[in-house]
Amino acid sequence: MKKSELPMTNEDDMLPEYDFSGGIRGKHFRTLQAGYTITIHQEDGSTIVKEVKPRKGAVILEPDVREYFPDSESVNRTLRSLIMLAPVRVRAKRTKTKRTPKRVRSET
Repeated sequence: MKKSELPMTNEDDMLPEYDFSGGIRGKHFRTLQAGYTITIHQEDGSTIVKEVKPRKGAVILEPDVREYFPDSESVNRTLRSLIMLAPVRVRAKRTKTKRTPKRVRSET
């Protein structure tokens, strides 16, 4: 049956036979954050494989938080106001660098 021949309902084009009662919300959320692979099979028989990973520094908002912050601008504005309230600037963890060992004073 072609898509145009399917009966449509008023609620988001969901068909009555769809049953999500046994579904688990967010089941694959953490896995998708780590990245995933898409395999596209072309009509000519060739295959395209694409690796999809979040950009470095990407922040993923949980669904309940996303309701209050619909875009990057609102998130950044709120975080900047919280930074102003923080008593001490918190530094991000540094990457490990090669340091020279501290000199030990000899007791003479």
